[in-house]
Amino acid sequence: MLGIKELQGERIVAPERLRNPGGGRKSVIEKDPKLLESLDKILDPATRGNPESPLRWSSKNIVKLGKELRDMGHSISANTVQVLLKELRYSLQSNLKTREGGNHEDRDQQFLFIKEQVEQFQEKNQPVISVDAKKKELVGDFKNNGKEYRPQGDPEKVRVHDFMIKDEDHGRVTPYGVYDLSSNTGWVNLGTDSDTSAFAVESIRRWYYTMGQQAYPDAKELLITADSYSGNT
Repeated sequence: MLGIKELQGERIVAPERLRNPGGGRKSVIEKDPKLLESLDKILDPATRGNPESPLRWSSKNIVKLGKELRDMGHSISANTVQVLLKELRYSLQSNLKTREGGNHEDRDQQFLFIKEQVEQFQEKNQPVISVDAKKKELVGDFKNNGKEYRPQGDPEKVRVHDFMIKDEDHGRVTPYGVYDLSSNTGWVNLGTDSDTSAFAVESIRRWYYTMGQQAYPDAKELLITADSYSGNT
């Protein structure tokens, strides 16, 4: 009735508005103030991006999240969950290579275990590193994506074709990265070896003697995490 009166001119509406404040249905958050808190609690150990958590991942879709919220007593649909995720500043991301076939029924528990292990090591000031070998790269004056500041009209000159230069100063190398989760620092070892376990161990050893030993002089344990492996050494 109030909307009709406004349209008929019986109620004054500000010129920049179609209706006076307060018109329309209340949002789901106004009706259920604890909804966002419940959603964040569900996502807490299972999503990427929280700086307070050393390891986070995403293994829940909006249908599964909606069901869990309804089980907690909230009245909500999957579409509304999608809206709330935007409220919590979540967004759709490009594909990331994290799948290794079918999802195991205990996958969430596996990641939760890794997260707890990381936190325990960090509490004891023991090193926690994430390791991975990246795509092999050609050595030489080849074109790479990205830009850098140079004098105008003087771009870096590179080769037209990306054919490997076969001599003792060039060839192909494999970058092996070591990332320290606690100090937020990275280190890269370049090698001509194949991506083997021996190359991985040597890269970790060199990281330790180059950076790790100085950062963790009292280290007695090392926790290694990777896309497909985690373990103590």
